[in-house]
Amino acid sequence: MRLTLVRHATLVVELGGRRILVDPMLAEAGSAPPIEDTPNQVPNPTVSLPFPAEEVVRGLDAVVVTHLHDDHLDPAAERLLPRDVPVFCQPPDEEHLAGLGLDVRPVETAVDWNGLRIVRTGGRHGTGAIAEALAPVSGFVLGGLYVAGDTVWYDEVEGWIAEHQPRAAVVNAGGARFLEGDPITMTAEDVAEVVARVPTVVAVHMEAINHCVLSRAELRTAVPAALVPEDGETLEL
Repeated sequence: MRLTLVRHATLVVELGGRRILVDPMLAEAGSAPPIEDTPNQVPNPTVSLPFPAEEVVRGLDAVVVTHLHDDHLDPAAERLLPRDVPVFCQPPDEEHLAGLGLDVRPVETAVDWNGLRIVRTGGRHGTGAIAEALAPVSGFVLGGLYVAGDTVWYDEVEGWIAEHQPRAAVVNAGGARFLEGDPITMTAEDVAEVVARVPTVVAVHMEAINHCVLSRAELRTAVPAALVPEDGETLEL
């Protein structure tokens, strides 16, 4: 299994001879406004892609979209994604993705795709009213890889790990937050909970969107066992 972090939560997963793109955000740096009511009011994305966007979408076998927030599927990706490969998603997002002319494959619970088992999990994108406003979000288990999506650590994440026993997990860290309320993605403490239960944990979703306040350096210091790749870095898992 090979995993390349493109930027933020955008990943290329090479698994069983397949090339799967996860949560494509392909806009040029500074092309979108900062997220409102959040720290660090600078334009998004805050960094450039490490490769041309056209290269990211070349040679794909499938796409996985965990949810429709712009930092996981942006207008640039909507234009560039190939229309002839399956796009796996949560059921509420089917209509929007189908309207783009994509080959949409909503996952209610699980599907088998060319010998690969794809299971959808849920997620909690924050706490309380914020989480309700940001819902729905999903994670996906791709064979032995758990892609947690935009969620904080809570009992159901622990349950999915116990149920599926992934060999590796990708978690969206960064401690993203608004000016009020709790973090809406995993903090260092949340990542440590996953590290305690999964053999290999890769933390992404940092240093590319204005409201992600946890840096790579801080996470590496706090949770040395987590793998924290740079943009453009490929990991052999």
